[in-house]
Amino acid sequence: MNSVPILAPAEAYALWAADYPAYAHNPVMQAEERAMLALLPTNLQGLSILDAGCGSGRYIHHALARDAARVLGVDLSDAMLARATEALGDAAHVGLMQGSLDALPLTNDVADLTLCGLTIGHLEHLEPALGELCRVTKLGGTILCSDVHPTGHALGWLRDFKAGGRRYAARHTPHLYSHWHAACARLGLAIERVVEPMLDPADIPDGARFDASALHVPVALVFRLRRIDGASPAGLP
Repeated sequence: MNSVPILAPAEAYALWAADYPAYAHNPVMQAEERAMLALLPTNLQGLSILDAGCGSGRYIHHALARDAARVLGVDLSDAMLARATEALGDAAHVGLMQGSLDALPLTNDVADLTLCGLTIGHLEHLEPALGELCRVTKLGGTILCSDVHPTGHALGWLRDFKAGGRRYAARHTPHLYSHWHAACARLGLAIERVVEPMLDPADIPDGARFDASALHVPVALVFRLRRIDGASPAGLP
């Protein structure tokens, strides 16, 4: 029986935030980030960017480095937003706010490009969250979205961390490619690219405890989506 407590995301990140850096800090995140950044335009000048599930702000930093005109960050966890505020300092053209991925506190069509990195699996149901990402992205705009690969869930991987000397895990629901395909078709999202990055053995620290099978399977599922349907998702005004 698994002895690691599985916590709801808000509870997990309240504990995790104090030690959560604003960069990709493990091999899975590094593999995911390489794939996401390869799909992110090198020049974001003049564009409005949303980082949905921004956490400590790692993709906000990348957007600013690529000259985004405006970056909004939304996260469920106040503690993680505090970490992002600390890491970003007095960065101009950045706005951070608390909110859930399936009920974003934003009006329609606010972002030219929306990022959502390793967050959507924290929600049990894919389509409501994907519908929100679609709603806040302008018609013709791009959504870059990633999650831990469903293969990892099948192998028993956890979104685990340590706090106070104890190991915990954040609740995670696997969303299969078939789920993405069906949701995108209903929401008016075109799937332009799908990337399944593998671990780079060079990223694994000496003596690290990890599942050796992870070197032979994809560790993330990364999508580049485009909003092509002008109708408001899920009947929203």
